[in-house]
Amino acid sequence: MSVQVIMRDGEAEYAVLPWSEYQALLKAAGRSGQVSPDESAEPTGLERLAALREARGMTVQQLAQAVGVSPHYLDLIEKGERQPDMAIRRALARALGVAGWESPS
Repeated sequence: MSVQVIMRDGEAEYAVLPWSEYQALLKAAGRSGQVSPDESAEPTGLERLAALREARGMTVQQLAQAVGVSPHYLDLIEKGERQPDMAIRRALARALGVAGWESPS
């Protein structure tokens, strides 16, 4: 396996490897099918927002009210059509009891 390690402040921060080797690792990990480059972009956690909300038994309306946004805007965030600002990310994290989503994708 050919891996390039990118260091920051003397610590390994990223590992970069050829796409074919990345796909082989996914397959070995039991992840079926090919992953497109768009899907492998750095995750923000927001792609799991609807699942997290549902796992906590909350409706879109309940979470929107807890965060202070409209249900329509929350729905757009859940669909990936809008990227919330930092204040909304923090409010979502608090309302769902997860680690904060502190950086935009």
